[in-house]
Amino acid sequence: MTTYALSDTRVLTGRSLRHILRSPDTIITTAITPIALMLLFVYVLGGAIRTGSGQSYIDYMLPGILLITIASGIAYTAYRLFLDLQGGIFERFQSMPIARSSVLWAHVLTSLVANVVSVAIVIGVALILGFRTGASVGAWLAVAGVLVLFTLALTWIAVLAGLSAKTVDGASAFSYPLIFLPFISSAFVPTDSMPGPVAWFAENQPVTSIVDTLRALFAQQPVGTDIWVALAWLVGILLVAYGFAIAKYRRKFN
Repeated sequence: MTTYALSDTRVLTGRSLRHILRSPDTIITTAITPIALMLLFVYVLGGAIRTGSGQSYIDYMLPGILLITIASGIAYTAYRLFLDLQGGIFERFQSMPIARSSVLWAHVLTSLVANVVSVAIVIGVALILGFRTGASVGAWLAVAGVLVLFTLALTWIAVLAGLSAKTVDGASAFSYPLIFLPFISSAFVPTDSMPGPVAWFAENQPVTSIVDTLRALFAQQPVGTDIWVALAWLVGILLVAYGFAIAKYRRKFN
């Protein structure tokens, strides 16, 4: 982006962030579901699950919970984008001398900030519940990088959903399959415990490689090829979602 576009994006991102600061319940609501899932799995179901990893169950399942946190949070991006469309804000911006891309990037960066806060809250609660890691600073930075890339990829899907939705419920409902996807992966149980077709799907969908990468980083274990598979999935999804979202935006306002 040019300096002009960066300046416009900064101003519009500030506008979106102020909306969140005036209504922090969106971040709290985003964190409640994954925290409730942690409590359920750790104190109710965790004792019956055998992972064979030698880790405590909360250490094993936290990467999946973090992905669910982000998948829950990006629904608000589609929701806020849809409300801006319905309120005529986009048409108003179109009549102003601002970079067109800055309108979408403001929503994307706001989503990134809000999800970082939600993830931090969930990790804080996990530490209270017994999560422990000896991960180095480099490993934490790698975890942060993967989670940021995951957030950006899903946020551009949310942008596409917000631009395409016909109702406010439809704008956020797209996130339900994304929230459910970690349950059919290695996030909560080993994939080899699943029936054949389900295990095949779990092993070959993007969440498993992402979860396995995060789990290895937290446990200070070699990540192997999982990190490259995860990055390939994330970059691919990001590029495709970004391309479709920009194309949809241009068709809508040209």
